[in-house]
Amino acid sequence: MLFWVLGLLILCGFLWTRKGKLKIADITDKYIFITGCDSGFGNLAARTFDKKGFHVIAACLTESGSTALKAETSERLRTVLLDVTDPENVKRTAQWVKNQVGEKGLWGLINNAGVLGVLAPTDWLTLEDYREPIEVNLFGLISVTLNMLPLVKKAQGRVINVSSVGGRLAIVGGGYTPSKYAVEGFNDSLRRDMKAFGVHVSCIEPGLFKTNLADPVKTTEKKLAIWEQLSPDIKQQYGEGYIEKSLNKLKGNKSYVNMDLSPVVECMDHALTSVFPKTHYAAGKDAKIFWIPLSHMPAVLQDFLLLKRKAELANPKAV
Repeated sequence: MLFWVLGLLILCGFLWTRKGKLKIADITDKYIFITGCDSGFGNLAARTFDKKGFHVIAACLTESGSTALKAETSERLRTVLLDVTDPENVKRTAQWVKNQVGEKGLWGLINNAGVLGVLAPTDWLTLEDYREPIEVNLFGLISVTLNMLPLVKKAQGRVINVSSVGGRLAIVGGGYTPSKYAVEGFNDSLRRDMKAFGVHVSCIEPGLFKTNLADPVKTTEKKLAIWEQLSPDIKQQYGEGYIEKSLNKLKGNKSYVNMDLSPVVECMDHALTSVFPKTHYAAGKDAKIFWIPLSHMPAVLQDFLLLKRKAELANPKAV
């Protein structure tokens, strides 16, 4: 009996692995639209998918980003300037994309554009500190999706939303984590709504990668600027040595950073080209080994491990 059970498990594992490797027949007639292509994941994705033969439409925030990308890619790739927080800009871009793709529709929409914002304890922050990451990461993503969705439905294509492990665990205060938690919720509701139309929706959850988004110098500067504006009472509650230890901890995080961006683009590739794309993708060793498994653990264990890391910085005084 045990032999048959083991055999069945091995067969199911083989079939599941085989299922994940099945690819769509042709990509040379398919259009994909990617946001946030000035640098980082979006830039690498645009260059990678252009080489593979997709018709890539790369949205950049800056003219310099657009020019640099066009210089590194084929004539097939098109760029467009897009600020995802500008509703009129998004509408005009969607109409332009519609004219580009014609009756084929849009096979892939990759919502990659994002910002980090300020990362700091919650009681250091104001409402404005939360606004930018939520406007870009959440409302910008939703705006682009709603405007492009009719084109994706026409192609019975794919929507790929780039979230973060910060959308599974609230690791630090600021607008980034709430924005990514909301992206996860939007992603899941969209996925279920689109099943009836043959549209696949996937979510990618990268760990910590070396990109402009996670530049430790910029992150340190923003946190220090917030600290310097705090009231004497708040500074006293956290203690004199807190900010120095906190900033040193940020510098020490380099050892945990994934230097190679390709795992995220590989997840995008699978979500675009697999006959059976996954609903969620974890990207990066830290995401797979630590953050995503921890997100499934009891809150008491999450708090113990995450607060232990914070306790190394300082011991805030009782108010």
